[in-house]
Amino acid sequence: MKFVEEVVVDEFLPTFRSMLAEALRERGLTQSEVAELLGISQSAVSKYVHGEVERNDRLLSDRRLRELVERLAEGLASGEMSPVQALVETEVFVRRLEQGDLLAQLHEAEMPGLAEYGDDRFAIHDPESTVRAAEQVLASLRRGVRILENTDDFPELVPAVGSNLVECLPEAEDIEDVAAVPGRILDLEGTTAVPGDPEFGVSEHVASVLLAARAGGSDARAALNVRYDPAIVETLTDAGYTAVEFDAERDLTEAVADALAESPDADVLYQTGGFGVEPIVYVLGADGPTAARTVREL
Repeated sequence: MKFVEEVVVDEFLPTFRSMLAEALRERGLTQSEVAELLGISQSAVSKYVHGEVERNDRLLSDRRLRELVERLAEGLASGEMSPVQALVETEVFVRRLEQGDLLAQLHEAEMPGLAEYGDDRFAIHDPESTVRAAEQVLASLRRGVRILENTDDFPELVPAVGSNLVECLPEAEDIEDVAAVPGRILDLEGTTAVPGDPEFGVSEHVASVLLAARAGGSDARAALNVRYDPAIVETLTDAGYTAVEFDAERDLTEAVADALAESPDADVLYQTGGFGVEPIVYVLGADGPTAARTVREL
């Protein structure tokens, strides 16, 4: 695990400081003056100026960095720019390069798993970033799956088509924004069989039901499907949950929207089957563990 800050320290700073030290020396400043402006030792300046520090070629060739260095060097050498102002401009530049730009790409090379989030999703320092939200969803699903694996009677609730536990991003628009267990959770001779670690975009049916529920006014972020039985629905309603039925043979989004029209806060959706359609109960929840705990109560 390598932090983007390490990329800044290991790659950006040596390259940037050496470029700036060279530019300042070219403007007639002594090594001592350069050291004072940059807040480093004179021996460090000597190493920068004499090429004794390894530099990153991609950063060296970046036009924007070269322009920044020239602007800072000119301002510092002339006294028109203070070291604090130079620091602020450099910090802003670094933050920009961390967000889907050159530093993000260098970070991705060190952490290839980040690539799946796309070039526009590298706002690592943003607490609302998609990267952070996605990892939180995956962690939440793992907790939910563990609850199911530790629920002795859960295999009895798995329908013939299998179960799945899904959870979506806050602003989910399609199934690519919904994480789930790849394949399905199965009853394997009385044990809960989970094929793999949760991923995004691997559930079509349960994810579609969750998205349809959200489109119909539900604020649920997760869903878990189990087999249909009138007794299961009755147990859930007796426990205080609100259950609504939708027509399995209609368009899913329209059918769920109609079912939720009078009960948008429903916790349970169910359909009693149709031509070639197995009857299923869908338990909704604020997150994966919440949906799993609801089913555990059964």
